[in-house]
Amino acid sequence: MVILYEHPLSPYAQKVKIAAREKNVDLDLRTPEGIGAGGVQGEFVEANPRAEVPALIDGDVRVFDSTIILEYLEDKFPSPAMLPATPAARAKVRMIEDVCDTHYEAINWGLGEIAWFRRASGDKAAEIQKRASGQTAKLQSWLTKQLGPNDWFNDRAFGWGDLSVVPYVNASAGFGNGPDEGSPLGKWLARANERPSVARTALEARDSIAGMEQIANILDQGLFKREYRDHRLEWMMKTGGPEIVLEGLKKNNIRFSHEFE
Repeated sequence: MVILYEHPLSPYAQKVKIAAREKNVDLDLRTPEGIGAGGVQGEFVEANPRAEVPALIDGDVRVFDSTIILEYLEDKFPSPAMLPATPAARAKVRMIEDVCDTHYEAINWGLGEIAWFRRASGDKAAEIQKRASGQTAKLQSWLTKQLGPNDWFNDRAFGWGDLSVVPYVNASAGFGNGPDEGSPLGKWLARANERPSVARTALEARDSIAGMEQIANILDQGLFKREYRDHRLEWMMKTGGPEIVLEGLKKNNIRFSHEFE
């Protein structure tokens, strides 16, 4: 059985789980103890010195970074293929993945900072949410163009492009920024969520949200730290203002990812 260190709300982990489930790969799912608090240890950190999920352990093999894990799964478990057949189509879905992993992820992450971690309130929160909604609409318009007249981002079959998009659009829907149900992207989302691999992964994420209600209090106590990836930091500085970042540094409740533990 393949071990996957993950968190149900991580879109990066969700991508990997969907791919593995499409390929009928049995996963031993584990959430690292102390993640986000700066105290993770053991085989998780040995597998990923950045102490970020997901991290995969397959026998003697250790793989981190969601894209590299997807590539590993595609190489070791080639059927069914998640990548399309042609070089051009493969390049297209990889570019879609990159846009979602950097630009799209930062928007949803920022909205989570408000909803769960109470980084902003009142007028500032409303300002950030409004700007995030507009940014989401632009990204979803771009994704609609990439989808075109096809049922799937992989053209004829569900695959790499689809599993790279669905965690982010589902998260947007949770924040009230989902696509119209009758739109091409909305119809695609409904089709994607009907797949057992996606439905199971989305349910795990929804179940995990219930535990987020107390997380802001834990953060204020200094028992938990938020991670700022580079694209998240850029988004927050541009959209929410530097005061949110500076306040987090003052309270010592943020850390910058890619710092080795």
